[in-house]
Amino acid sequence: MIYFDNSATTFPKPSAVITKACYSLKYLGGNPGRSGHKMSVRVADEVYKVREKIAQFFNAKPENIVFTLNCTHAINFAMKGIMQSGGHIIISSLEHNAVSRPAFALAYNRKNVSVSVAKVAESNEKTIANFKSLIRRNTKCICMMAASNVTGEILPFKEIAAVCQKRGICFILDAAQGAGVMDIKLGEGINFICCAGHKGLYGLSGTGVLISDGKYPLSTIIEGGTGATSLELKQTDFLPEQLESGTINVPGIISLGAGVDFVKENGIDNIRRKEDRLCDIFASQVGQLDNFTVIREDNKEYAPLVSFSYKNANSFEVTEYLSNRGFALRGGFHCSALAHKSLGTVEDGLTRFSPSVFNSELEVRKVVTELKKVNNIGI
Repeated sequence: MIYFDNSATTFPKPSAVITKACYSLKYLGGNPGRSGHKMSVRVADEVYKVREKIAQFFNAKPENIVFTLNCTHAINFAMKGIMQSGGHIIISSLEHNAVSRPAFALAYNRKNVSVSVAKVAESNEKTIANFKSLIRRNTKCICMMAASNVTGEILPFKEIAAVCQKRGICFILDAAQGAGVMDIKLGEGINFICCAGHKGLYGLSGTGVLISDGKYPLSTIIEGGTGATSLELKQTDFLPEQLESGTINVPGIISLGAGVDFVKENGIDNIRRKEDRLCDIFASQVGQLDNFTVIREDNKEYAPLVSFSYKNANSFEVTEYLSNRGFALRGGFHCSALAHKSLGTVEDGLTRFSPSVFNSELEVRKVVTELKKVNNIGI
């Protein structure tokens, strides 16, 4: 099967990622930070090396790198940790459920938390203005994505982070679709970066990272064993242990280090350039087909993914048809209720094409050829 669902999880993985995961399972069997024996110490050292790699990659300090299960886990830690004492939070109208659901759960469950949704407009200037117009005296946090997982649209997150910096508002960035293909770093108003380890960083599933600049302390939403302050009933109050209760995913973390190495060695710009080229080929050719609509606008910048609709069938039917012919794309609503409501696609959804650096132009032309058949004779 030709795989074009990399916005969900990248596949295949670089060979070094697989090698490191297997190495970890064979030779790194101790529990880091839990024992004084040599194997435990060795594992802790290897995990720390990955913290250092990720810290350098995102302009952070190693002690502020928290390993999580995925990007959703990281977002929940950051958002709920900031909002536990109440206040107002702003999110965008394109947010993934990883942002919108915890935000609205806070509002539903607590009388002292409120949520506003800023409309992503036809221009960055209007989008920024929409965010600014919603800021209140009790606005504590803005949480938004770097790029939409539905359309690929890159949001003006740097400009909005700068607004937050001036006004003393915490800014949390969902970098699920940005890390590994966009140069994203802490600073200039970005206080937290939440990443999926298994997407653009090419790690295994079950890996994520919460990256903090250390400015905003977080209340915990999970407590337990941290390997530190073990005689105290109060949760450890320093990072990363504060947010890493329980045994961490050592094989996943070690593989993630290899994934970060892969991105650095190949270069973010080079990876992005190739994936953009594949998307441009796909979008330009499918966009010429009478029965298809590509969800892109000329005046906007996009991460490397393309969503489209087919007027004679819904996205689930299109995805099933392509799957039966050897192509893996994603149809449906992409866990993004707000985005599909904003786009007016809540009935049929959209089909998403998302290549990786391992795909080729020939593979893209093959799936385009299949869609041309659909355009002419239907499903």
